[in-house]
Amino acid sequence: MNNNSKKDENSKSRILAAATKLFAQKGYDGTSIREICKAANVNLCMISYYWGGKRELYQGIIEDLLEKQMEYSKNFLDLNRNPKSMSVDECADLLMLISGKFVDFFYTNVSSDLIILLLKEQQKQDFIVKSPVLDYMRAVVARVLNKDVNDRLVIFKTLFMLSQVNSPRILPAFSLRLLGQEDFCEEDIKIIKENVKLYINAILKERG
Repeated sequence: MNNNSKKDENSKSRILAAATKLFAQKGYDGTSIREICKAANVNLCMISYYWGGKRELYQGIIEDLLEKQMEYSKNFLDLNRNPKSMSVDECADLLMLISGKFVDFFYTNVSSDLIILLLKEQQKQDFIVKSPVLDYMRAVVARVLNKDVNDRLVIFKTLFMLSQVNSPRILPAFSLRLLGQEDFCEEDIKIIKENVKLYINAILKERG
């Protein structure tokens, strides 16, 4: 990567970070492009250069997260391999692997500001997250439970599994503030992973 490319990537990253923080604090309507550029220390035209406008930038924050998630998952997951072609034991092991990697990803790539933004977005009727990685995880859960991916039980079990991963970050008053910390340490991450494993093992026992 040449110096210009690095500069462009740094500018883009600063804009995304500044926009995420301001959108989380002030909302979409309460945040201006000028404020974002000032916070990111970039020229006003950079928003148009990368995204086109404020609405596209707002959507770009979520798309950036999904792209990072996809790139990260390529290191341990083959999305082209159909879980239906795998044994239940293989899917159970894969579920353990995915959940552990999700914890690592979530606590490394998702800021508190982004969490606030996502929580607000999910309250909107038209908000839909299209994540191939999460869809694949649901397919693995469906194979483990021997049910269709759209089965009610599969949807809720996947949801509950994800909640085991993200609840400490979503509920800082019941985690970080009680711990007297500003962020999670390695020991905390280990505990979270073990808790997710306990939940997966409970699912496996339910299936028999």
